[in-house]
Amino acid sequence: MELLSVVVPCYNEQEAIPYFYKEIVKVREEFRTTWPEIDFEYLFVDDGSTDQTLKQIQELRSRDKSIRYVSFSRNFGKEAGLFAGLEHARGDYIVTMDADLQDPPVLLPEMFRAIKEEGYDSAATRRVTRKGEPPIRSFFARVFYKLINKMSNTEIVDGARDYRIMTRTMVDSILSMKEYNRFTKGIYGWIGFKTKWIEFENVERVAGETKWSFCKLFKYAIEGIIAFSTAPLSIATWFGIVMAIIAFIMILFIIGKKLLIGDPTSGWSSLVCIILLVSGIQMFCMGIIGQYLSKTYLESKRRPIYIAAKTSETAEGKEV
Repeated sequence: MELLSVVVPCYNEQEAIPYFYKEIVKVREEFRTTWPEIDFEYLFVDDGSTDQTLKQIQELRSRDKSIRYVSFSRNFGKEAGLFAGLEHARGDYIVTMDADLQDPPVLLPEMFRAIKEEGYDSAATRRVTRKGEPPIRSFFARVFYKLINKMSNTEIVDGARDYRIMTRTMVDSILSMKEYNRFTKGIYGWIGFKTKWIEFENVERVAGETKWSFCKLFKYAIEGIIAFSTAPLSIATWFGIVMAIIAFIMILFIIGKKLLIGDPTSGWSSLVCIILLVSGIQMFCMGIIGQYLSKTYLESKRRPIYIAAKTSETAEGKEV
């Protein structure tokens, strides 16, 4: 028997988990018909939820021992949840997906077929529409993907979800990258491997509310750009060069005007505006450098990516 691990990061998903489990069990039954040699395990990662998420998972495990879980000591973020899930998964094949059913479980057989029968190392999903999302969020999402693909040598597909299935070899390659500041969408592209993309239309969450505010998404986008591109540092350099050239030209203009026309230098208000502009650009460039320094500082501490308070095995007095 081969094992398929379904990794599900969860943060305050008590309402969605029962719906998710019902749908994923249907998929498991379909697998038993098509691929009877494939067994399932479900690995829920409770990312420090403050509701009854962990209790829901524990109740499901009491009925279904193929369910396992890892519970964090606090909220470490989805990137940590994904890493923990991959690290604890035991399967020959590993699929990562959300509990809110925005990643349709019905696509899993098609994704698995791409690996099992078509020779791919990974099958990933991407949304071709953003129906149901606020227009401003959709606009900035498209801008982000355009920017990062121009700035970085790593390809990041527009609309890509974290919903993908991978071979054990690919997962081990991801786990070998122990960086603290993680941007998994970029890591998938950086490590390579042969990937099949499966498109689907946007699906709204089955229950609960999204945990991703506009500010959180913007911060996540900045982290992605810094993690996989040094272009912002080049932008800061070019800003400095351009401003230096402009300043030199203006000095020549003022000297020429004084010598040829004799007009005294004047205009304190315009001078103040120029000083404020140059100061603003300097602060902007220092901010870019500061972002890279802060990431380097956090990496140098070598803190763990997550801390597990308990797992299904330790909670039941078993060896992990």
